[in-house]
Amino acid sequence: INISFSTKKTIKNVLAIASGKGGVGKSTIASNLAVALQKKGLKVGLLDADIYGPSIPLMFDAENERPKKVKHGDSFLMSPIVSYGVKIMSIGFFLQQNDALVWRGPMATKALKEILNNTDWGYLDYLLIDLPPGTGDIHLSLVQTLSLTGAVIATTPQPVSLIDAKKAINMFKKKDINVPIIGLVENMSWLEIDNTKHYIFGKEGGRNLSDSENIKLLSELPLDQSIREAGDIGRPAVLQESALSAQFIYLADSVHSSVVQRNNDFDATKKVPITHNRGCN
Repeated sequence: INISFSTKKTIKNVLAIASGKGGVGKSTIASNLAVALQKKGLKVGLLDADIYGPSIPLMFDAENERPKKVKHGDSFLMSPIVSYGVKIMSIGFFLQQNDALVWRGPMATKALKEILNNTDWGYLDYLLIDLPPGTGDIHLSLVQTLSLTGAVIATTPQPVSLIDAKKAINMFKKKDINVPIIGLVENMSWLEIDNTKHYIFGKEGGRNLSDSENIKLLSELPLDQSIREAGDIGRPAVLQESALSAQFIYLADSVHSSVVQRNNDFDATKKVPITHNRGCN
């Protein structure tokens, strides 16, 4: 790959933010984690890889932004949008607000690769990749294109979510993929009313999955109206001066320390070779 991914000196760590199931708050986690890492003084980029349902432009109050072309040697690259100090890129920047992409898998993966290869990310400590739900073409294309530092898995405590989170974990653990799991984030862990926690989606599901898979539980995040409202108005909740902000800062600390340990303990992840059947054993 040309440009940014040709050298580790340009992008130090690439993290996939994944979930087996939609609706667990994965993009909210990715957005707040990106800003929290930036608040720690790190250089951060965020790629919206959900080709069919891009939400990062909305969450960063950048729906009306359009990337510009910049000269890079003999060619042109796209300059990412910078919002709250984070460099972001999404196919949503190239669509009208209500456009629906009716694309087959190969077209979606081609679009993702073009965005990856043709964005001038510059130097980054972290590039976070907000993946779509599931374990499909986009995921396989990503591990064939990039050497991932690791994956962060998002789930809720609900059994139906945990089942799909385990599938995502098993995908990254496959012998032909072998991407380290940095940790697990349990979202919507409880709803607090009158200083009492209500476990409406179940209790300690993420902790039990963490124990059974021997994966670090990075954080447990509450179900809170202000988190949803912050995302809807394009100002991530971590920017608030509140207990919620502190929880996302804690998540960023947990992720960063886990990545440092991963890099000390393991070699760089190898890209998955491209085969004709496009499957992994």
